[in-house]
Amino acid sequence: MRKGRLIILDQIDGRDCAALIDDGVLTDLLVDPSDDKRPRPGAIYRATTQRPMKGQSGIMLDLGNGQAGYLRQAKGIPSGETLLVQISTHADGSKAAPVSPKLLFKSRYAIVTPDSPGLNIARKIRDEDERDRLLEIAHDALDGADETLGLIIRSVADGVDSEAIFDDITAMRSAAEAVLAQASGAPALILPAQSAHHIAWRDWVDPDPDDVMRESGGLELLGFRDAVDDLLSPPARLSAGAWMAIEPTSALVAVDVNTGADTSFAAGLKANLAAAKDLPRQLRLRGLGGQIVVDFAPMPRKDQRLVEQALRAGFRADGIETALVGWTGLGHFELQRKRERLPLKEVLSK
Repeated sequence: MRKGRLIILDQIDGRDCAALIDDGVLTDLLVDPSDDKRPRPGAIYRATTQRPMKGQSGIMLDLGNGQAGYLRQAKGIPSGETLLVQISTHADGSKAAPVSPKLLFKSRYAIVTPDSPGLNIARKIRDEDERDRLLEIAHDALDGADETLGLIIRSVADGVDSEAIFDDITAMRSAAEAVLAQASGAPALILPAQSAHHIAWRDWVDPDPDDVMRESGGLELLGFRDAVDDLLSPPARLSAGAWMAIEPTSALVAVDVNTGADTSFAAGLKANLAAAKDLPRQLRLRGLGGQIVVDFAPMPRKDQRLVEQALRAGFRADGIETALVGWTGLGHFELQRKRERLPLKEVLSK
């Protein structure tokens, strides 16, 4: 299998998809829903506040077209007020979609932040000359813009051609200004969520242009369609015959780690470390979030620290916000993961 990074832009069952391959391993997968009308993370709505939630500090919102949103920390916001909100995460089941009044217009090189003025450069860019160059580009791109518009230059902009960065910021500025101009009116969708192909361009570091495959049927041609199909069933294979079953339920995602034929403590630790390393990838590919409970294979209690370290290292490098809660009295490990995506099985079943 080829080494390096490869991006495949393709379709699955008529839906646009993007697959990220690192050293021959499928590491990320984005698939657009076909006709799903539910609010998607990143979409911006003009909403009307409805009723405060008793005993809570949040308030329900009408997003239009029969959709409902929920705004936390809404003290002092009266019913009947119109405001712009952005979907934060996918709703849990039939619940209202969580929203935020802090809008972000994110592109490949920059993030425009209405009502959060100021210019900021990613800390990863440390060269002072480069930071000065990027600040100059940012000032030029925001020349004449409303003073309430802020800007964050992303780390991927380091060393990129000035014109490309300028055009990128300008496009996000225009998108922000167009949305803000529509702050008044009935509840409605103002800016749809970005597509799988656009998010791949925005968030995945570009390989060589020759390593971006746009040919229809690329997943099948390069042998990754079976890997996608494997994600629709619970088992995820690990090394030495071990495996873990990943099964979403109505309340949580249950993960059960199994050693296979070898039931020794040594095999248990080996399987648990492999599962901890691969779990972020599996959850990302399967589009799973919410409460996650892992039942690791039997191992000495002293080895729990090693497994937790492996979990923390794996999720630290993952792009989706995940809180590692810790061990339960029964020896399970609990996590809480942001619902940035719909479950892959749910997307492909429609």
